[in-house]
Amino acid sequence: MSEISKTYREQFIALPRWVKSTLLISNDFLLLSFALWAAFSLRLNTLFYPQDRLTLFLFLLAPTIGVLTFYYRGLYRLVTRYFHDEAAGRIYITIFLAVLVWALTLFLIDQPGVPRSVVIIYGFFAAGLTRLSRQFAGWLLASVPNVTLASLDPRQKVAIYGAGAAGMELLRALNDSKEYRPIAFVDENKSLWGQRIHKLKVYRPEKIDKLIQRDGVKEIFLAIASASRLQRRAVIRSLEGHQVKVKTLPALEDIASGKVEVSDLRPIDVEDLLGRDPVPPDAKLLGQHIQGKCVMITGAGGSIGSELTRQIVRLSPRRLILFDMSEVALYEIEEQVTALLGTLKSEAKTAGKSTPKTEIAVVLGSVLDDENLSHTLVTHGVETIYHAAAYKHVPIVEQNPISGLRNNTFGTLILSQAAIDAGVERMILISTDKAVRPTNIMGASKRLAEMVLQGISNENATDTVFSMVRFGNVLDSSGSVVRRFRKQIREGGPVTVTHPNIIRYFMSIPEAAQLVLQAGSMASGGEVFVLDMGSPVKIDDLARTMIHLSGLEIQDDEHPDGDISIEYVGLRQGEKLYEELLIGESTTGTKHPRIMKNSEPHLKWAKLCDELRALEQAIEDYDSDEIEAILKRTVEGYTTGLNTPDLEGGEDAEWVQASRLLH
Repeated sequence: MSEISKTYREQFIALPRWVKSTLLISNDFLLLSFALWAAFSLRLNTLFYPQDRLTLFLFLLAPTIGVLTFYYRGLYRLVTRYFHDEAAGRIYITIFLAVLVWALTLFLIDQPGVPRSVVIIYGFFAAGLTRLSRQFAGWLLASVPNVTLASLDPRQKVAIYGAGAAGMELLRALNDSKEYRPIAFVDENKSLWGQRIHKLKVYRPEKIDKLIQRDGVKEIFLAIASASRLQRRAVIRSLEGHQVKVKTLPALEDIASGKVEVSDLRPIDVEDLLGRDPVPPDAKLLGQHIQGKCVMITGAGGSIGSELTRQIVRLSPRRLILFDMSEVALYEIEEQVTALLGTLKSEAKTAGKSTPKTEIAVVLGSVLDDENLSHTLVTHGVETIYHAAAYKHVPIVEQNPISGLRNNTFGTLILSQAAIDAGVERMILISTDKAVRPTNIMGASKRLAEMVLQGISNENATDTVFSMVRFGNVLDSSGSVVRRFRKQIREGGPVTVTHPNIIRYFMSIPEAAQLVLQAGSMASGGEVFVLDMGSPVKIDDLARTMIHLSGLEIQDDEHPDGDISIEYVGLRQGEKLYEELLIGESTTGTKHPRIMKNSEPHLKWAKLCDELRALEQAIEDYDSDEIEAILKRTVEGYTTGLNTPDLEGGEDAEWVQASRLLH
């Protein structure tokens, strides 16, 4: 059609709703009048005209009844441009009702001269002409750009991926929304393709591009709550190549209200891409050294420590000691635990079970303070310790090696000695894959911490069971690459990647904490438990995926007009291209399919103590060369260089207390 006619059509659509409704009512009145005239003329085999006033009244009454029935049946609220078969069925039913009312009026008046066949013919003509007029209008306006129609319904067009129970619930919520307008379902079930569910057509996944290009879909909402993580990941990956924003619903059982609301939708998270289907935990392993016992968590306010806290509370310890040097972190985790205990009590009361009784104690302190540690362990009668307190950010520890070594290595030594003195049953160290052949101070400090526990367990007579659990990166922990990417995307980029080939292993925080609890229960002393981290992830691919699933395009040489660029900034000091989890090769399985046990080489306790004393002296002297030499001969595979600000002097009073443990 010509540009002129296109302009007229756009102007027509932009008319006020009441003007278009008036035109449509007039059109229907004329068409129904013509249909009745044609019915009379066909039946009487001559051109019909009313013979008297009563016949004229009855003739005009038919289209009037028709228009009124159309109005009360809501036909004038439908957008003519989107006429479809379901709307046609609605027209047929409405015409039938209108004709029936008119026929009953004729019967009551008992007007002679109106053949019964006229009523039937009128119905067929009226239905056909009304439908054809709607179809013609739809065809005439079909090429009007979506941007013009947006003035009629400013809500954003979305498609729902998943036509099951969750999809139906989401549709209900979206229909009440002032922000989104659902226009289609997408589903992998072949039997649903082409069908209509609550007025929305179900499309196959291959038609998503058509929905985006033709219908202007801006977002796709995933309503596949019952799918496995593997299935969800496959769906998300299939959507990555489309220029559309993707959001998802959590599992229905995780929705607090029990009823889906638009607010339950959230952007695709990295856990949706990298998370695995959880292996059901062994209940005996989880609660074996927690239920009814006094448990202490160091670093309770950190990413891993706080998740351990939340999971341990559910296992009904007698007392839970939250130990951290950060007042803010302690305040936040105490608030969470208090709220969680309230929820657990309500659930137990509703289920008719005994109310869980867990006493919470908050201790503000450092693991370098042996007096505070000893007092805490003895006073509360601590039986199990999860040691998660550590400085973990590689670049920061690399710039502050003395603080890192003191806290991570000597803090573990001080805590282990305090645990032995207080008669603690077991202590589990939370370690890291960066401890394997480390290229940074953080990794070396954690490997030395492991060696302390290995030495104590293998060469010292103690009833305390010491073990360590080693794993890689956890998703969305503080300072993680995931959080950084998300913030950079939100701010419009650029997204910074250290190296195009760097890879990392990832695990969700809840899964890591759950596996730590089970591994700790299997410890007999000195073992290094290694968690199965799954497949490695290329960080560059992760950045690209996060950009795409935000509905944005990567800006590069091929797409100079893209939204967000990726910049490669180079490896940071002490950073590897890839991480490892094992030092030795003596790996065996355990009761849990995702927990391995490794027996690794370590220094004799006497030799290790000599090296730790030398390291302590080098730290007191701020002797970077000596610190470097000790780490290289003590920690297998260690390679790095020190050029950092905290080697320039000063002394920490708490640190002095560590020396008596080595002499």
